[in-house]
Amino acid sequence: MEKEGKREIKRWREREIASEREKEREREGERERERERERERGRERERERERERERERERERERERESKKVRESKSEGERERERERERERERERESEREREREKEGESERERGRERERKREGRERERERERERERERERGKEIERERERERERERERERERERERESDREREGG
Repeated sequence: MEKEGKREIKRWREREIASEREKEREREGERERERERERERGRERERERERERERERERERERERESKKVRESKSEGERERERERERERERERESEREREREKEGESERERGRERERKREGRERERERERERERERERGKEIERERERERERERERERERERERESDREREGG
């Protein structure tokens, strides 16, 4: 009967261990999937940048075609309007790049602010430490001053004692 109970406990333990290992494999799998998703996001960003470069090249070709057309066009007024449109497109592209930089810069600034907050925290901590140090130093200084005062008091006491001594000698003599 007791053997049966022990076997039951052993089987239960084995099931527990197996279940724990299963959970660990699950967690590892989840972590692996997370890493994969991260890699995928990285690849996606890379593809996005590639598409952006492609669009930039396309715009470049477009500008090239446009300017060729312009060169071939005879009318000065037409060329002027074309240049105006080109400048307009250039401003548009610039503001597009600006927005892009803005997005990039925002996350960079956020990280910067985070670093700044941490640095300030450390700075405050050091300042408090220095303040405590100065406090201790002042305490010691006050203590030393009191000690010197007591020493002077004892010195005065000894001086008075000598005075009395010398008075007694004069009176006695």
